[in-house]
Amino acid sequence: MSSVMGSQLRREEVLDWLEQQVPAPRLRHILGVEATAQELAAHYGLDKQKAAWAGLMHDLAKYFPPEKLLEMVAQERELDEIERAEPHILHAEAGSLVARDHFQVQDPEILAAIANHTLGQPGMDPLSCVIFVADALEPNRGHNPDLAQLRQLALTDLAQTVVGVCDLSLKFLLNRSQVIHPRTLMTRNHFLLHPLGIPVFRSQANQPVNPVVLGGF
Repeated sequence: MSSVMGSQLRREEVLDWLEQQVPAPRLRHILGVEATAQELAAHYGLDKQKAAWAGLMHDLAKYFPPEKLLEMVAQERELDEIERAEPHILHAEAGSLVARDHFQVQDPEILAAIANHTLGQPGMDPLSCVIFVADALEPNRGHNPDLAQLRQLALTDLAQTVVGVCDLSLKFLLNRSQVIHPRTLMTRNHFLLHPLGIPVFRSQANQPVNPVVLGGF
């Protein structure tokens, strides 16, 4: 985490906030994503602290009402037809705005990882890939052959695991005759065509997670 002047955010502050915003099962999922993201980041030699913070904050806006999600994101950019029809998919991007504006998180990789965790993003960086994958594969998601296969794949090929998670999402939406945002398909195609090529790296596995240093208010 870059050292810049500002306040320090502690994990307990985010947990206290989440306990007021999400039900207990969702908090268990969030903690599962936090832990899984740390493990994957260490496995691939990425910044474990950034992965932990992005995992902890990825669902900050999960239970915001649709009108609030629409309002928040519309202040940042123009919304498309699918987003207006299905505001829930905006909770990832809205969550990054909460991290930025409420918790004063300035790190662009953490903010991008939060924003990209639901639909993905073509060309997203490895940290975003880790959070995207951890959100789908953390242990509280359950156990079935598809998840077991992807959990094994996540230890050898992060890009192909992103593709597999996209496939799961597409199957889920198709089976329910729901609209599909093109970003999910574009993310799938990108990582089929462009492997990440990052090596497996376990040396950071026991690195402690310290308070994140934030930018100024």
